[in-house]
Parts: sequence; C-alpha cells; structure tokens
Amino acid sequence: MRLATVGFVYQFHHLLPEFSALENVAMPARIAGKSWGDARKRAEELLGQLGLAARVDHQPAQLSGGEQQRVAVARALANNPKVLLADEPTGNLDPTTSGSVFQSLFDLARSTGVSALIATHNLELAHHMDRVFALTDGHLEPWKAP
Repeated sequence: MRLATVGFVYQFHHLLPEFSALENVAMPARIAGKSWGDARKRAEELLGQLGLAARVDHQPAQLSGGEQQRVAVARALANNPKVLLADEPTGNLDPTTSGSVFQSLFDLARSTGVSALIATHNLELAHHMDRVFALTDGHLEPWKAP
C-alpha cells in the first residue's frame, strides 16, 4: 500500500549516492514492478518538470542541496501516489532555495492532483497552503495567521 499510495519527502533527501538522479527517481517504480523503460520515462518527466532535465545523469554528490531535494520530490511522486507526506522538505536549505523547492513541490502536487501533507516550521511557506493546522499542546487545531 505504501509503495502505491503514499510518497515521502524527508528533510534530508536520503538519495542513494551511487545512483544517478534518474536512477534514484526510477527506483520506486522498478520496485513496484514497472519496466526500466516505463520507470525511466516517468523519472525523466518528473525531473524535467522540476527543472532538472540537464542533471539526470548526475549523482547526488554532483548536485546542489536544492537539486538533491527536488530529486527527492520527484522520487516521492514516481508511483503517482494519492498522498504525499513531507517532513520539513526545505528545512536544510537556504531561504532562496527553500522557496524555489517549495514552489516546485507545490506546483507539481497541484498539477498531479496529489494531496500533500507538509510539516514545517516555516510560516512563510505555510501561508501558501490551502489549509494549515498547528500542533499545540498535543492537539491539532486550525492555524490562525498572526
């Protein structure tokens, strides 16, 4: 169920260092039993949408932090999940890169129709969400912007 229904983006990208960006994104589809051709096509499509078409053959160490995180976003969406869970997906990035990665994540989630649940402490990013909740004293409550 997790492989087909839920995509995960973590604060740290957790890419496999010995594989290219393309291979990292194609990995979930291959694990799900898709052919290399189908997995590659989907990975190329996602990486292109995230502005990484020219970086598909680069290994994580050859990518910037923002590029690595966009590869992680693409990987999370590789199997067309219904839900995307993101835990501080821009927490390790500088403010400019953070905004760019978040916008890419937001745009891709909207265009694919995936429901995204994003945990963040970044109030600037939270302002862009359709619905925002705050965890206060162990209770989830609708957030009211200051």
